[in-house]
Amino acid sequence: MTFTANGASAASNAPDGQQNGDVHRDYNDDRNAKSQNTVYTTSNGAPYPHPYESQRAGENGPLLLQDFHLIDLLSHFDRERIPERVVHAKGSGAHGYYVTTDALDDLSCADIFQKGKQCPISVRFSTVGGESGSHDCARDPRGFSVKFKTEEGNWDVVANNTPVFFLRDAAKFPHFIHTQKRNPATHLTHADDSTLFWDYLSQNPESIHQVMVLMGDRGIPDGYRFMHGYYGHTMKLVNKNGEWVYAQFHMKSKQGFKFITQADSATKSPDYSQKDLWNAIEKGDYPGWDLQVQTMTPKEAEELWEKQKINVLDLTHIWPQKQFPLRQVGEFFLNENVKNYFAEIEQIAFSPSHLVPGIEPSADPVLQSRLYSYSDTHRHRLGANYQQLPVNSPRVPYRVANFQRDGNMAFYNQGSRPNYLSSIEPISFRDRKVDLNKTHGHFVGEAVAYLSEIRPEDFNAPRTLWEKVFDDGAKERFINNVSGHMSTCTEKEIIKRQIGIFREVSEDLASRLEKATGVKGYPGIAELRFNGIHNGMAKDKSNRIANGMDSAVSLSSTNNNGAPVAGTHRALEVGA
Repeated sequence: MTFTANGASAASNAPDGQQNGDVHRDYNDDRNAKSQNTVYTTSNGAPYPHPYESQRAGENGPLLLQDFHLIDLLSHFDRERIPERVVHAKGSGAHGYYVTTDALDDLSCADIFQKGKQCPISVRFSTVGGESGSHDCARDPRGFSVKFKTEEGNWDVVANNTPVFFLRDAAKFPHFIHTQKRNPATHLTHADDSTLFWDYLSQNPESIHQVMVLMGDRGIPDGYRFMHGYYGHTMKLVNKNGEWVYAQFHMKSKQGFKFITQADSATKSPDYSQKDLWNAIEKGDYPGWDLQVQTMTPKEAEELWEKQKINVLDLTHIWPQKQFPLRQVGEFFLNENVKNYFAEIEQIAFSPSHLVPGIEPSADPVLQSRLYSYSDTHRHRLGANYQQLPVNSPRVPYRVANFQRDGNMAFYNQGSRPNYLSSIEPISFRDRKVDLNKTHGHFVGEAVAYLSEIRPEDFNAPRTLWEKVFDDGAKERFINNVSGHMSTCTEKEIIKRQIGIFREVSEDLASRLEKATGVKGYPGIAELRFNGIHNGMAKDKSNRIANGMDSAVSLSSTNNNGAPVAGTHRALEVGA
């Protein structure tokens, strides 16, 4: 017996001459049905006796165009593939649940942050640069995205397994990702030709912190269960009084952290991480993570830049945990494997712009660009109605409505309700929980062409990583990983530049690389000019300006390098 979404038997309101009735296919029924309980049909529902049959003219004649079953079968097969993600194409995922263990309602009015609140979640892990068929154990950052299906809508945490990234200027992202792909001429990957990869890094030295992480032990986590997640971007939390703080979200693995060495990665299967995650859940070994948060006030953010030159709006910088300790918020577990990978993982769509009241974006320029780009790529891959797919649909205690209509595959097209703000059949509204006038800055000024510059403070965190975090074994593995990867770089000038960048981190590090590669690097970056960033450490003014820019024109870098300085948040205080 077939059941409708509200649980009633579909046959109880069968169609007749007066009404269409509600006999329909139900997603959950279809997802959980066994083949033994189905009937083979054409796509329009007509029963068909055998899937291998085809109609032809006589016993040995040509096939017939009237054979809809065959034409429909082949036509659909030709269209089975949708565009793969440009980034994070290879992925795995599962479903589970989240619960808030420690209330955060003093800092955020988001309903999900009340103690004891629960919601279902869907998680997708991924590598970043490779295509859909690439190896799970590639040396690459890992994507870690969580869709929290809260009672106020979906909140997507679109994170990585590293706390920083390669860039802080939004326009660089497409360029950088191009260098992670196959060579456009030879079609070779980094395994055979790493020249483009190191060329980009050697011209954009703000990437150094992420390079240190990537080439260290965290570069190949032991599957997805044994890695942490970091939002990286600074967000804002707003409470019921309209007060807000900056926030950084962390997801700490309850299984701890494990890594795979470069040598051992060659012994693993291409789908190692997928297999590990699936098998663990199947046998009841459900992986879990703690959701934790760092917070700081706007005043603290200004002082952090003034005193320590740490920019909370810079994706290449981190917040010191001794100053801004982690606060426990909740935990989540994955306890359900997917029934259909394509429907539930390939079609799942995460975006940093999927937020709920009480969580707001900061002015981080890379975050701002992602707010647009992620949703846009889903509209390209899946269509304008991607939010209607079951895996993406919100689960809220009210009927969702808006004035978006039609488009490809409009499944929930909102019936005969008005497609405009009608006074005849009015829609319901809820009061705004967040005063945006007090939460976001009053940005008034001239249009500014902006490109950041490399400065001494950009090497502080990488230096700490090398000198205080890496032990002797980690340092040796790091040198082997970098020199091994550089072995397929065909341009020595690129290696010389990159070693010069490493020298700003540590002379010990640079000297070891010179010995491992046989290439003598530059003495630092003071004499270098970069094509991707202004050089704030250049001795000669001619080397300060990024390649291709005319020194006669105003410099597009600023004294604060995009950071919130003293007085940045004054407008918010005045308007409070």
